[in-house]
Amino acid sequence: MAEFITAERQGNGVELIRFNRPPMNALSAELLTELGDHVEALAADPDLKAVVLTGTDRVFAAGAEISQIQHDSGRLLDSFRRAYDGLEALPRPVIAAISGFALGGGLEAALACDLRLASENARLGVPESLLGVFPGAGGTQRLARLVGPARAKELIWSGRQLRADEALAIGLVGRVVPVDGNLDAALEWAASFASGAVVAMGLAKRAVNGGLDGPLSEGLDLERTLFGQVLATEDAAAGITSFFENGPGKATFAGR
Repeated sequence: MAEFITAERQGNGVELIRFNRPPMNALSAELLTELGDHVEALAADPDLKAVVLTGTDRVFAAGAEISQIQHDSGRLLDSFRRAYDGLEALPRPVIAAISGFALGGGLEAALACDLRLASENARLGVPESLLGVFPGAGGTQRLARLVGPARAKELIWSGRQLRADEALAIGLVGRVVPVDGNLDAALEWAASFASGAVVAMGLAKRAVNGGLDGPLSEGLDLERTLFGQVLATEDAAAGITSFFENGPGKATFAGR
């Protein structure tokens, strides 16, 4: 049984995962191994519709376990890579519900998610430069892809913390909500995807993410290949049939 994360499946197929390592949800190799194991199992779960990753009202996750950076960095970095690559590769929408501090490895966890929703009390940043290092769990890569290289460099070099409104303005988060409604808003957002054609969403996610890694021509080839796959799904058949029989936007999807 997991000790440092909790997981709960909602009735609509949304999986709620919480960091559970008080007081600050420091990201140890042990916690990340649990997260990696759980994400690996979710990837093969046909009943999964969407995922919400969160912490507490006070802290999403305040960064890596510093003692392990000093004494066992190889194991820690391997654990980060497995957990966050697995999170990013989940074939379903993944939303980070951020409240309080999301710093260093905590922000990097949110960057591995597809969408980010922040409470008004959120503080986001990559302060590793204050320790004489730099983000090593995807921050230099995912942050630059999300907000652009110049802005990513400034945030990495300064180590400063962003308030929720600035994070929204630069596209680091997609929505800002009151603290009391943070988790409900994230679950509602996830539910809006869970009722849709989630297999198509997963394939579209692969197309977007995979296309960013190479030239446009290769991305277009990948898109065409995956479009062929999505046409073979039950949801595509249901959606197209419903369009002709009932008009657009009225299909009921099974998630297959």
